[in-house]
This record gives sequence, C-alpha cells and structure tokens, in this order.
Amino acid sequence: MATATCTAFRGVLESAGERVGQRVLLERVGFLAELSRELTSALVAARWDEDSLDVLAAGVDGRGEALPSKGWMAMRRLNWPQAVPSPAGVHVSDRVRRGAQEYAARTLRLALHRRSIVAAVLATWPADPGRRTEAEWTALRAELPAGVTGAEIRNRTRQVRAYLAEHGRLPAGLCALEGPPQMAGQVLLAAMDRQQVTLARVDTVTARLRVKLPLHAAPATGREWAWHVIDIRLPATIAPDAVLHTPTLRPTPTGRIAVDLPHSRPAAVTKATGHMVALGFDWGLNTLLTGTLGRLTGEGKSRRVLTDGRPLIFDATDLSAKLHRLRGHREHLAAKRDHHQALADGLSSPNPAWGEHLQRVGVLDAEHERVCARIRHLNAATAWSAARWAVDQAVALGASVIYLEDLATLEARGHRKGNARLSGQVRGIVAAAMRHLAARTGIAVVAVPARGTSKRCPNCLQRLTHHPAPDRLHERGWKWAYCAGCRLSMDRDHAAARRIVSRGLLAQTHTTTDRATGVRSIRTIVEGTVAVVRRPKKTTRRLRRQRHAEQTPPRTYGPKATPVKGHPTPTRPAGTHDRGTRRATEQAPGHKTSRRMPDVRTVPATIPATGAVQRPAGHDTTTPAAFRPVPGHGVPAPHRTEEDLPRSGQVRLSHRTCRRRTRAAERTGFHHLHTTEVHPLTPRFGPPDGNRSRPRRARKAWKPQAHTEF
Repeated sequence: MATATCTAFRGVLESAGERVGQRVLLERVGFLAELSRELTSALVAARWDEDSLDVLAAGVDGRGEALPSKGWMAMRRLNWPQAVPSPAGVHVSDRVRRGAQEYAARTLRLALHRRSIVAAVLATWPADPGRRTEAEWTALRAELPAGVTGAEIRNRTRQVRAYLAEHGRLPAGLCALEGPPQMAGQVLLAAMDRQQVTLARVDTVTARLRVKLPLHAAPATGREWAWHVIDIRLPATIAPDAVLHTPTLRPTPTGRIAVDLPHSRPAAVTKATGHMVALGFDWGLNTLLTGTLGRLTGEGKSRRVLTDGRPLIFDATDLSAKLHRLRGHREHLAAKRDHHQALADGLSSPNPAWGEHLQRVGVLDAEHERVCARIRHLNAATAWSAARWAVDQAVALGASVIYLEDLATLEARGHRKGNARLSGQVRGIVAAAMRHLAARTGIAVVAVPARGTSKRCPNCLQRLTHHPAPDRLHERGWKWAYCAGCRLSMDRDHAAARRIVSRGLLAQTHTTTDRATGVRSIRTIVEGTVAVVRRPKKTTRRLRRQRHAEQTPPRTYGPKATPVKGHPTPTRPAGTHDRGTRRATEQAPGHKTSRRMPDVRTVPATIPATGAVQRPAGHDTTTPAAFRPVPGHGVPAPHRTEEDLPRSGQVRLSHRTCRRRTRAAERTGFHHLHTTEVHPLTPRFGPPDGNRSRPRRARKAWKPQAHTEF
C-alpha cells in the first residue's frame, strides 16, 4: 500500500456539462473541507476528557460488544455524534458526516498512545526530573507500553515539568496537560459510499473521480450540492496493475487541490528470520548512508559474520550543505518577519509606518513559505534517491535483508556544530521509502539498536579512539577511528556499519513486528565480531600470459604468438624501445608501418588552380599522429605551443574533468550526489594503484609522476 499525491486542475459540472476552472473548483473543495473541519473539531472537543478516552481505550460499547475497526461506525455505536449539533442552516448529508466522524475517531485513537505515555510518567514521577535513577527508570519502563522511545519519554517529561512550574501541581492526565488538537481542512472520502464519491480508472495514466461538492459555503438545501467529474493524471509511480482506492481531498496554501490517492499491489511476504546475506547501513552527517555487506556462517555458538571490507557510500555532502544554508535563510526570514510584526503591533493604524510594516510582513511570510517548500522538496528527493540506491545495492549483492540503526532517540543537545544538520536530516522519510521499495523486491528492512555502534571496534569490540583522518592529518576528529587492540584504522561510519550488520544477523531470531504499522525491529543486542575476508586480486595481463604459456604446448615453428594479440609483435624502429616515451622517427621509403606506429602523411596536397600547398584536413605535417593530442577532456588547450610541452614529447593529461559529476547526475539525478556504483562495486579507499590505506579524499592529493598519451 502506498499513497501518491496528485493535483486536480479542473473538473466538469455533471448536471450542466460545463467545465469548471481550477479557481472555482478550489473554492468548492474548500467549502467541503471547511465543513468537515468544523464537524470534526466540534466532535473531538466534545469528547476530549478522560472518561471518553477510557471508553475508547476499552474497545467495547455499552452492550459489551467489541467496537468495529471503522472509526465512524465505532463513534455511532457509542452514540457520540448525537451530542454534537450540526451547523445552523447548513444542509450536510450523512456521507459527509461519516467522513468527519472517521477523522475524529482517528484523532482520538492517536491520542490514546500519548495518554498512556503521560500516565506512565505521572505514575512514576521522579524526585529529580532532570536525572532519573536506575530504579526509577526500571519502574518507568515497566509502566510504559512496548515500543516507546527515549525521545518520547523526555518530551513528555519536559511537558509535565512546564505544567508543574506554571500551576504548582502535576496534571491529572493528558486532557489537562494539553487541549484538543487542531484539525486540518481535509475530506476523508474513504469513509463515504457511492452516494457521495466514485472512483474509476480510465486508462493506465488517467483516473476519473466523481464527487458531490457544495456550490456555496453554507448550502441550505440538497439542490446546492452538485456532482463534479475530475480527471486525475496518474504519476509514473503507480503501476498499471495497481488497485486504486478512494482518495483524500485537501486544498493547499499554494492554491492547489491535492488528491492523496492510495494504491496497492500484491507483494511477496518477507521473512523475519533465516537470513544469510544482509546489508547494514549507518547514518552519517555528510555521508547520508554508509553500508557494508555481511554473510552469516557457522552454526550455534560458532556463528560469525564475514564481510568483504568494501564500503557502500551515498555521499550527499554538497546537498546537505545546501539544505543547511536554506535552513539558515529560513530562520533569518522568520526573525525579520517577527521583528516587523512586533513593530507593527506597537503602532496604531493612523501611523504611516504601520502599513509599511504589515506589507513587509506579508512579503517575508511568502518568501519564508517558498524557502520551506524548497527544503521539503529537496529532503523528499534526497530521501527517495538514497532509499532507491540502497535497495538497488541489496538486489545487486543478493542480500535478503537490510539492517538500519534505530535513531528515533536522536536529539540535538547543546550547541555543537553538527547538531542542526544531524537533526534536520530526513531519516524517517528514508526509512519509510526504503521499506516501501524493498517490499516490492521481497527484501526485509529491520531496525537494530544504535547504542554503541560507533564506539567500539567491529573486530575485537574494544573502544575506538579518535584519530587524524588521512585527509585531515592536522586534527583529530570523529570521522576516523583507530583501535589499539587489533590496529584497525578506518572510517568510523564504515566500522559502525559492520557492527550494525553483525547485530542484525546474530540477533535475527529476536525480530519483532508491529501489528499496526508492520515495522520490524530488534531490541535485543547480541554482540559479535566481524571477520574481513579479502577479495582475490584480479589477474593482470602479465599473469594471464604466463598462465596461458604454461598451459599451451610450446611451438616449434614460426614466431611466438599470444591469444591477446593474435599475431607476432613487429620489430619497432630504433629509438622506440625506451619505456614510457616514443620518439618520432623518419621512415624510409617503402618501409612497412607497424601497428604501433601509424602511417604519417608527409606529402602536402596542392590546389590545382593556384598551385599553393595546403595541409590535408585532419592531418598534421609536423607532428606524428601518434603523439598528437585529441581535443576534449584531459588534453592541453589548442593555443599551447611546442615550447609549453615537455622536452621528451610527452603530453600531460589534465586532472580537471567533469566525468564524476556527469556519472553522479546519471545515477541520482543530482550533480552533487556521489554514490557507490551498483555494479560493479568500486572500493572507496585507496589511490588508483591499488593501495587501500588511504580514503577517497586522500586520492585527490595523490598525483602520478607522469602521464603519457598514446
């Protein structure tokens, strides 16, 4: 099941057959959304008390029968809607009331979870709310429901402390601690039947929605409601065989009609246990995801996790910096808007500056909303790109499960430089998108405990120390880790990814599944070491030739031949045997040109009319073709003279190229996202010569001694 947000631009009034523009359609959808919001707010406010929440939490009606799962039906079984009168002089059909009652029931049921946390905190209120003792934490955990995170406990504790400081006493419960929640202007069409809404699929890219909308803000009779036909353009994310469900309508502040269209398609059921190959991903600050592959071997107490040592990187450094700049710009706009609003509040209407301040407030508010929309769009695009990349990696490597560290308890404490970026990342969207995309391919996504994953060594479980990274040798930081016990020196996120995949594979029998959301998690920590299995090096050309020579019987006739070239090596002219250089030599007339020395035209062409000598197009009469650079990336500019070139005739290749940016844009859609290739998987660490002791950033500082263009 997934939800795709579409936009309704225009419709058709079915009775008159005339087209309805976007402005008129937005106005009529707004009338219906406002009626639904008023009915829902009145119903929630009337039942926002401890007794009503107790009845709803019991799950039975007055006759002792279980309440149905549909919210509007449960509300009617409890006879709660009868106590809320309808708006005076407004005709509202029973189907519209169903949608409002469904919205109210969902809101009250969500409040039951917060109510249970507040009740547990109040029942075990500590002597010092700022620091609980071990016994107080044990008593609190015994009262809390399953699945409550530490962030929720701290947030509710702060809320109770603020109430205690203001009133001098503890609150009686959730209803006394906070008021009824605010309702949004939206219409839940899923609770209505064919008398109010119908949905049909026209073709693979179009769906037709028929909905009855009010023609006025306060329709007095049923004649002021009319059927409207709206054609919805389906996005590419909805498969042609997907089943469409009744959507939700909501007008947006930008003047659009958002249609939240649920759709479902059958997917394979993923298993919770029995996994042998897994991927573990660690969250990072600039590197959003750092993963590694793990394989479970052995049985019983001899089980261990093996890894190939290759990190998988989704680097969003540039995009993270851009989002951080946008957040700073948003806060600056909000501060200026509040400042002008305060100045306007201190002035009266006759003052000419009063209108200027209000006008400035409107401009800043609109700009603030645009920046917020930009941040939301970038966050969503980055999250889905990272999730799709992670699932593609799992499919390419044959993994059946993805393990993520559970960072639901992450909070921005103090004033550290990275706290704002760390808290502002889109981990929730990434995890939800990863679960959705992995379910299509039959891959499970499980959350594991995050405590201590970046603190201890994956090989010997000793405490890691801060160490200067190869690209920052002048300072010690959190980026690089070093273990004094086993001499492990590697990126800290990569080391944490190894521990995450080890915790997941070794404790997969403790996997629990939430019945309401289907989210799987592991709360039991099983420590284990990770052994690195080195990959066999690829055979070089020299080794392949030696193996072929050993397996091939010697020939007693003709010159020596190899399967790589397929013909004998010709004799090179004198002066061309120096390794790394090739000097231009003049060829005698009739000399046979070798494969490595292409023929060079030295005779110029003449123009018949004037007899002038002209160089043939595409050929250089002064420099052999073998040594002439080809225009494009990695060659000197055409305006360079021969004196600028090295004396030996070599041409240095330029290191400034846009190939990396082009490949990154092809994979992720962003020029500033750099990820590990899905296939083949290239290691992150080490210069091109195969030395893997330095990271990718150190590779930039490494330069070869000489490059020769052949």
